[in-house]
Amino acid sequence: MENNKKQRPTESELEILQVLWEKGSATVREVHEILEPIKDVGYTTTLKTMQIMAEKGMLKRDTSQRTHIYTPLLKREDIQDQFLNKLIDGLFSGSASRMVIGALSRKNLSGKELKEIRDYLNNIENQGS
Repeated sequence: MENNKKQRPTESELEILQVLWEKGSATVREVHEILEPIKDVGYTTTLKTMQIMAEKGMLKRDTSQRTHIYTPLLKREDIQDQFLNKLIDGLFSGSASRMVIGALSRKNLSGKELKEIRDYLNNIENQGS
């Protein structure tokens, strides 16, 4: 699915993908029930968006049962990489450190998050030496 790497999901498609990445696979109803409290969207809109995503090759639709099951074909990491690269190049003039410092300075981090960041940075330093 080399073509999928170049696909850039819309905001609505990303919301659906987030649900499916968490659940693994789900019906339209299950996705809609998760999105409905946080987004004013009708069931038919969710259905149509997921059908379009299947046509685009973003989702796989299992039609072997009465209720269709959708599974994401796009990997979360690939989409995150696409958006991060666009963000770094577009808003931060190619500087990943500027982006990270900006993000860290605007959010109160928990002790757990700080430890994860420190551990990650330590791993990078250890790999380089």
